[in-house]
Formats: sequence, structure tokens, C-alpha cells
Amino acid sequence: MKTGCTNFNKIINISLLAKIGFVLLFISSGAFSIEHDAHTSDNYDKDKALEFSQSAIDRTIDSYKFVKSDKEIVDITQYRGKPLIVSLIYTSCHHICPTLTNNLAKVVEIAQEALGEDSFSIVTIGFDTAEDSPERMRLFAKERSINVPGWDFLSTDQETIKAFSDNIGFIFFKSSKGFDHLSQISVLDADGVVYRQIYGVKYEPPQLIEPLKELIFGKRSEVSMVDGWINNIRLFCTIYDPHSGRYEFDYSIFIGIAMGIIILGAIAVFLVREWRKNKINGAS
Repeated sequence: MKTGCTNFNKIINISLLAKIGFVLLFISSGAFSIEHDAHTSDNYDKDKALEFSQSAIDRTIDSYKFVKSDKEIVDITQYRGKPLIVSLIYTSCHHICPTLTNNLAKVVEIAQEALGEDSFSIVTIGFDTAEDSPERMRLFAKERSINVPGWDFLSTDQETIKAFSDNIGFIFFKSSKGFDHLSQISVLDADGVVYRQIYGVKYEPPQLIEPLKELIFGKRSEVSMVDGWINNIRLFCTIYDPHSGRYEFDYSIFIGIAMGIIILGAIAVFLVREWRKNKINGAS
């Protein structure tokens, strides 16, 4: 009887040891996995990412093929001819990318109202090529209620997104959270050259709209003298009102100019009268 109990206890002890060993093995495997993910994430350095992003300014973006959410193939160079806003996101992101896109939509609305609906284009590009299919990009836009003229949601393959992101100065790394990357908006000029990089999930409208103003009104080539004069007026007279959150045409500049002309005219009349008076007195 004792032998049976002893054997039974041995079996229990062996079983218990096996369970403990399995738990320890599971924990150690989990710890290794966490360390591995953390090591992968450690490759991402915000300062280096920012430096890499800034180094892309004044760089011409090459030709890259993308697929629109309606399955149409488009080359990024087809957007040349007007400024282009480029935003890179991944659709499985639950906070940063949706917030970034929602804020961009608000700023784009203000920009189109101030600068003209057809004065610039926008593309949002999915960089998680395993997930960001044209359908997923379409749903991402639909979930944000984005149906803006001139705004396309694009997908591509891994090789293309790697080359494109390097070209435009955007670094991303796979991490335990999904991806580590800068919250970055790139502004390209009409020739496809990176003109400005804007950072942050949320930013004030002028941070994006002022560069667009400069490109649309201040540096547009091949315009007539009259168009150039009008563009310069719009460049300096369209100002941001933080109270309304909108851009408005500042008529006070014209009032100031008119007042200046009136004052100068009055001074000129006074000087002419004094000159004539002195001339008459001198003749007599």
C-alpha cells in the first residue's frame, strides 16, 4: 500500500514539475519575444528619423507606381503641375494615423476654401503593404467620411514603398505596437520637389497652408503680369484668423494703402501751393 502511495506521489511530483517547467518555458519564450520586439523597436530613433526627413527637402521625388482605392494605377509624377500633400499611414493603426488623417481633413477644408478647391492635390499612402490594400484604403477613407475632390488613397508593393519612403524622407519600423514612425506630412511643389515637412498629429492650419500659399501664389511660374500681381495680392492679403479658424481676405491693407495715398496727395497739394505762393512772392 505504501509503495502504491509512493508511486502515486512520484507521479504527482513529476506532473507538477512538468507543469512548472512548461510555465517557465512559456514565460521565458514570452520574455524573449518581448525583448526581440523591443530590440526591433530600438532601431527607431526619433532624432535620426527627423534628420532623415529634413534631408529630403529640395529633393525631387522620382517615378513610383501606386494603386488608387478604385484599382486605377497611377504614377506619383502624374500629380505634378500643382502642389501635392503627401501623408503616409497604416490602416490597422487605431489612434495616431486616424487622428492625423482627421486633422488633415479639417486643414484641407480650410485650405481649399482659402486657396481654391483645385489649387493642390492630396494623397494618403498606406505603407503597411501586407494590409493596406486598395479596399482597406477605401474603407479607411470611408470611415473618416473623406470624400474630397483631389484626395486619393493609394496602395503599393513593399519594394515601391521602401524606395518611395526613402526618397521622401519617411522612416518606419515594425514594433510591438504596430509601427514606429514620425507623424509627418510632406508638401511637394508643382515639380515634385519636397518643399516642406510638417510634423505632429495635430497642428495649426497655417503650418500647412502657409507653404501652400507660397507655392500657389508666391512662386507660380508662367503666369501673366496681371495674374502675378493678383497672386501677390492674395499671398499677402489672405491671412489666418485664429478666432474663426479660417483664412480671410484682409481688406485693412487696402484701407491703409488708400489712407497713405490720401495723405501723400494732401502733402503734395500743400507743397505745390507753397511753391506757387513763394514763386509769386518772389516775382513781385
